[in-house]
Amino acid sequence: MQSTTCESNVPEATALRLLLVEDEPTQRMLLVRQLRKAGYQVDEAREGYEALAKALSGAYQILITDWDLPGIDGPTLCSRIRAAKLDHYLYILVLTSHSSIESIVAGLEAGADDYMRKPAHGAELLARLKAGRRIIELERSLQDAQAQLKILTITDPLLGTYNRRYLMEELIREVTRSRRDHRQLTALMADLDRFKAVNDQHGHHCGDAVLQGFTQLMRSQLRANDWIARSGGEEFVIVLPETNLADATAIAEKLRASCAASPFSTAAGQLSLTVSFGVAALEPAGDTAQATMTLLQRADAALYESKRAGRNRVTAAATSC
Repeated sequence: MQSTTCESNVPEATALRLLLVEDEPTQRMLLVRQLRKAGYQVDEAREGYEALAKALSGAYQILITDWDLPGIDGPTLCSRIRAAKLDHYLYILVLTSHSSIESIVAGLEAGADDYMRKPAHGAELLARLKAGRRIIELERSLQDAQAQLKILTITDPLLGTYNRRYLMEELIREVTRSRRDHRQLTALMADLDRFKAVNDQHGHHCGDAVLQGFTQLMRSQLRANDWIARSGGEEFVIVLPETNLADATAIAEKLRASCAASPFSTAAGQLSLTVSFGVAALEPAGDTAQATMTLLQRADAALYESKRAGRNRVTAAATSC
């Protein structure tokens, strides 16, 4: 590697982990020294299979690899990493003594982002890594944006609870897990009593405040693996994994009592509302989709019984077994 005087680039390299793959000890030592001086967190590998195992751990953002390696060569290493489809993007720079256009094309087609001819010039190497950092940051920004978009598609914009789309998709997965692991699963259907009167008398802004207060109250009393979805209007479904019907009924009763004892703050002052619940447990019969719909239908029927019996109460659906 050609020696050169380069300024430290510590702020630029902060938080980036780099894997250097080089079988020649002197070259590896010189590269490690310069990269660490530039602020990169550097790990080393001496041959292709060792490098592949480390790269597939997902611990690195940058890979610098020699073309000619013991085990598997640089292009093969690149292609196997790309085939693995890591959760985040790994920027790959290949160092090569091969000067033919065919070799360069082969390396890029194998999945490398860039290449440098050996011996690597220090200033050029750091400049290319800086360009790679921009790609990494762009990929991170894209992932963050995609994650945010996904959140928006599965949550209720007013309340921050899950929405009906998430309910129908995730509940099927919950049913699948429960059956696979032979564990209980219950669903609570909750409906705020006489909620329409709040909107009619005080306006929708007060109704929104009541809904927000209600969901905050429910969340504060649920366990970490329980979750709540707004299924429509003032109606909610609370999913309780690993919970039998008796325990779910007790949880619903606790939530009902908390709501009855906790007025909600609105622009019109403190408003008191009650809530009715229907409770149902997952039954063994039927395929997954049918069992999921049956669970919701039975919880809804139990909720209807609570409403019919005078509201502000909990009704548990009878089990068939």
